[in-house]
Amino acid sequence: MSSLKTFAQQILASVEALEAIRAQAGPASANSVFRMPEPEEERATDEIMAAATSLLSEVRSPMDLLVETCTGQYTTACMCFVNEYDIADIINEAGPKGLHIKLIGEKIGADGNKVGRILRYLAVRRIFAELEPNVFGNNKNSSFLLKGKSVKEMLADPLAKYDEGQFAAAVGIFADEAFRASTFIPQFIKDPGEYSSPFNMAIKDNTDMFSWFNKPENAARGRRFAAGWKGFGNMLPAEDMVAAFDFKALKPGSTVVDVGSNVGIVTMHLAKTFPDLHYVMQDLEWVIKEEAPKYWQEKFPEALTDGRVEFQVHDFNKTNPVVADVYFMRQILHDWPDDVALRILKGVRATAKPTTKLLVFDMIVPHLCAPTPESADAPKFNYSPEMLTMGDMHMMTMQGGCERTHEQFVELGNATGWKLESVKPGPLAALVYTPV
Repeated sequence: MSSLKTFAQQILASVEALEAIRAQAGPASANSVFRMPEPEEERATDEIMAAATSLLSEVRSPMDLLVETCTGQYTTACMCFVNEYDIADIINEAGPKGLHIKLIGEKIGADGNKVGRILRYLAVRRIFAELEPNVFGNNKNSSFLLKGKSVKEMLADPLAKYDEGQFAAAVGIFADEAFRASTFIPQFIKDPGEYSSPFNMAIKDNTDMFSWFNKPENAARGRRFAAGWKGFGNMLPAEDMVAAFDFKALKPGSTVVDVGSNVGIVTMHLAKTFPDLHYVMQDLEWVIKEEAPKYWQEKFPEALTDGRVEFQVHDFNKTNPVVADVYFMRQILHDWPDDVALRILKGVRATAKPTTKLLVFDMIVPHLCAPTPESADAPKFNYSPEMLTMGDMHMMTMQGGCERTHEQFVELGNATGWKLESVKPGPLAALVYTPV
């Protein structure tokens, strides 16, 4: 059998499996955009994508593939335009018959013909649909750009326009700050100079990304970043992370420290599930003194009055002030290059007890080649390599960070007095370390 037929049969088999799974789950919607798929659904989807990519690679000429790949900046630029100027929302308010490009242009104060060219470019790529000549409507994909507010509301309060549109906020980050910064990747790799990331090169400032977004002059960008970040946080269910470790085996009163907690989504789920434990949330001052108390007062105020949760300002580059039974970090290490990751791990190792556990939630990047003797025992995951490598590029671009391989997580532990004891697959891998 030819490789083309093999790929086609793989696609058909996985499509049948996926249709059966989705028939039970029901249709997706903008409200479920940040839902992590069940493992069976994700596996079938990844198999379709892998086989389809292989099939396309076989039938397309290398020139076609390379030209499409190296002109992807136009897709990003077009996405930035339609997202920033609320095109999906404007079309949505016009109703199911869509809206003429001339009228869209008038509503945003732009040349309707140029707007039409952008929409047609995206429609060819299955984002938006041309319903009649020069009349465009939303489709399944463009509907995920809706921000959950009327155009009138967004014009009246542009600072808050992304508050309810978390996926649109994430698109804004990728298509704006990350897009601009990505043009500095070649220069950064060859000669970073004084800068920590391509993003720092782009802004000509070595302030880390989180602090930069928190500056008063970047209030709108910072608020969009917070909305997008919240969406991706919600995409990774806290209950999955709670189930990744045997917290019920801890004695009452044991201390669990959430290092780099943000508002504490996972800690809140832990505090509800295991109320006999003591929790310490650590982050920067603006999070701990403003955002986190507000979030807990709204969602779970009794945890603040009974003392089971404590807020603590802490820079995780320094020695951790709390002797804990469990330290956990959710997507902290991937934000940082190795030198910073080593400092973070040394900071918790300095105060760890011999019985302390370190729980790290992060993605693990697989090697794409056939297994070697050294990598044969590495845990197997069903992550899409396209998404993983995209995430890796995003981490490098914005923070100088990275998604790491299994071997790299082992090396980080060995260099800081932690032994990687076990790895449990999940939406994020749960890596459990013990002191050595």
